[in-house]
Formats: sequence, C-alpha cells, structure tokens
Amino acid sequence: MHVVPGLKVLYFGTPVVLISSLNEDGTANLAPMSSVWWLGQSCMLGLGNNGQTTANLLREGECVLNLPSSAMVDAVDRIALTTGKPVVADYKVKQGYRYEPEKFSVAQLTEQASDLVRPPRVAECPVQLECKVVSAHPFGGPEPHATAFEVEVLRAHVEESLVIPGTHYVDPLGWDPLIMKFCEFFGGGANVHPSRLAEGWNMPHQFQSTTV
Repeated sequence: MHVVPGLKVLYFGTPVVLISSLNEDGTANLAPMSSVWWLGQSCMLGLGNNGQTTANLLREGECVLNLPSSAMVDAVDRIALTTGKPVVADYKVKQGYRYEPEKFSVAQLTEQASDLVRPPRVAECPVQLECKVVSAHPFGGPEPHATAFEVEVLRAHVEESLVIPGTHYVDPLGWDPLIMKFCEFFGGGANVHPSRLAEGWNMPHQFQSTTV
C-alpha cells in the first residue's frame, strides 16, 4: 500500500561532490553539495543562491567537481555546516552554519593545481573533474532561491587503480562513492557516519546521529 505523506524533502540519494571554486580575492573555496547529475560530458549542478559557490561560479565560470569516496566522509562532514560567505544568512545561523574562509584546512584536505581551470583540485579525491560553466538558470518559486548550472567537463582525473586496465572506463566494483540520502551519509548501502547537516536541518531520522 502506498501513502501520500506530502514529502518536505525529495532527496532520495545522489553522489556527494566537493566543489572547488575561486573567491573574488583569488583564494579557494570548497563546498560539499549533492544536487548533481551527469549526461555525456556535461553535468547539471543545483546550488542555493545564498552560497559562496553560486557567486563564484557566476563570476568566474569555472570549478572542479571532486568526488570523494565513502572513506572520505570525515573530511566532508567537517565542512558540512560552514560557508565561505562572510555574511551568514539568519536561517543558516540557526542551523549551525558559520563563516569559514579556510575550507581546505578545516576539511584537512590538500589543494592540487588543476590543468585547465584556475580553481584547485582536491588531491585526496579519487575522481576530479575540471569544468567550465556553460549556462546558469534561476529556479524555485515564487522567487528564485537556487541556480541550476550546466557545466562542461574539460578534463577528468581518475585514480589509476579505479580504471579498468586497457580501457577508458571506471571499475564500478572498485568505485565506492559517498552518497547523501535525505541529509545522511551512505557508502556501500550502509550509513557510514553521523551527519552534522542532518542535525542542522532537524531531520527526523530513526537512527541516532551525534556530532563528532
């Protein structure tokens, strides 16, 4: 039997991406996001308009999509409730967000120079996609609250052990992406780490989530 609960969140599960971009002063910003999908050599990103990443992409037109494995969940969670925007929106303050200009340092991750774009890659991520923005589309209503970015992947860097020998394909048995389902972290089908984001958004989940 199906029910009609009137879902508040439609977030059934997508890969987590650490998106790196450049701030106006040339420093790097790093932000976790998971509203993303790929088709061919293009990708669609959904980002809220109050975030620093949105401002950076609109201004600079470049980014790197760094895909962490499930083993990197600690690093992602460390910056889950941070923002690179100096003025934090009131609703984000209530959820526990704070301004943090040194995202790489807080996440304990390493900047790695990119080949074709200015934003750095995340050295520890097994998949890194250098991208340029092709178009941006405001969405949400009645007033747009988010932006859908179409980006083109210019270059893909993949950990050698994940590539099927003699091919240009990633081994799906070796690749275990970090997945976010309804603000909780999953890998290999199992919950792998408590989520600060779920706590900040007061998600009514049935397992205990404690901040670490």
